[in-house]
Amino acid sequence: MKTSRQVVLELLIKMEQNGAYSNIVLDNTFHAEKLSNRDKAFAAMLFYGVIERRMTLDYIIRLYSSTEFDKIDTDVLQLLRMGLYQLLYTAVPESAAVNECTELAKESRKGFVNGILRNFIRDGKKIDYKDLEGAAKLSIEYSCPKWLVKKWTGMFGEEKTAELLKDSFGRPPLFVKVNTLKCTSDELIAEFAKEKIEAKKNPLLDDCLEVGRIHGVEATNAYRKGLFHVQDISSQLCCKVARPVFNETVIDVCAAPGGKTFTMGEMMSNRGKIYSFDLYDGKVSMINEGARRLGLSIVTAAVNDATSYNENIPMADKVLCDTVCSGLGVIRRKPEIKYKEMKNLVDLPILQQHIMETASKYVKVGGTLIYSTCTLNTDENEKVVEGFLSRNPGFSPVVVPINIAGVEDVCMRTFLPTVTGGDGFFAATLRRVK
Repeated sequence: MKTSRQVVLELLIKMEQNGAYSNIVLDNTFHAEKLSNRDKAFAAMLFYGVIERRMTLDYIIRLYSSTEFDKIDTDVLQLLRMGLYQLLYTAVPESAAVNECTELAKESRKGFVNGILRNFIRDGKKIDYKDLEGAAKLSIEYSCPKWLVKKWTGMFGEEKTAELLKDSFGRPPLFVKVNTLKCTSDELIAEFAKEKIEAKKNPLLDDCLEVGRIHGVEATNAYRKGLFHVQDISSQLCCKVARPVFNETVIDVCAAPGGKTFTMGEMMSNRGKIYSFDLYDGKVSMINEGARRLGLSIVTAAVNDATSYNENIPMADKVLCDTVCSGLGVIRRKPEIKYKEMKNLVDLPILQQHIMETASKYVKVGGTLIYSTCTLNTDENEKVVEGFLSRNPGFSPVVVPINIAGVEDVCMRTFLPTVTGGDGFFAATLRRVK
């Protein structure tokens, strides 16, 4: 049977070669490998930790390696990252961190791995930033590309950017939305307690609970009974911005996996109509199954391309356009996202503008268009909305108060992880006036 470190090594090599999302790779591996819960917890910690701190770890390797960085074998590089991460950021004994990683190296490279790790220990495990300062130092210290450090500094200022960078490490809290059609927050907390799962109310938002780690959410009785669905607090806040009410017609144009559709259906007391669309059959089936489990009969999920106008879709009171984005607000969940090259994001606003233009055609006069993303990037957020308004005089900014401490009630608002505790998120509300 493989050890937890062997599993992590294979995962990191797979990530390097295939560029898959970390959470998907990890979940699939845990289903296939027979690890104890303790070993799974250690493997997840080490796996995500190495990805989160990759730039910092590689900086150290460059300082200590006699071999040119680009010529280090992939498996050796991953072992060095694993060893350095354990030495710097965990309570794993130094001997275990070094010996276990050295043991996993090829015979010819054991001395190389052992030497770098032990030399780092001899130097007091201190990182020498040499002459680095400003954005360059923050980039290495917080393992974040310099272009992104500069962008966030321009958006939020140096102090908030430093807070965001510090907050980008570690696993995010697990938030769930109470299904108010079936129970109250107190009743769900009591139901979780029966299964020895800790849960507490979130002070910012009604019907939102923060839950302790659950091994297999779908296996809980509360889940099978349809008493909740998993949804980040920022996503729930987006629904609060949309503010659907009973008997309205609502369209969710990019709905999968369905969290916002479900929350809006509960806010509407299962009265009215929600059309929930996605491009793929499998994701539509997921939405339909979720709606059935939660008892939401007002949801109709179907396949639709958000970039093409569909004359068969009815006009709506609220249209939610939660569009494709760079995902820079969910770095804690998928740390590999921050290593995207800036050039790969350049064309995203064009697609976002196109989807927003198409979605706007379904909004009734007097209705509201909600544009949202899970990214922290003015090019994909404010500038897309401003461009839309300049081309569409029939829409005007509208402020929907949500009264959340630290979040300004304006047409275009950003939910920062340092404020909500959830993902980084953006939401804008526009009223169709003619």
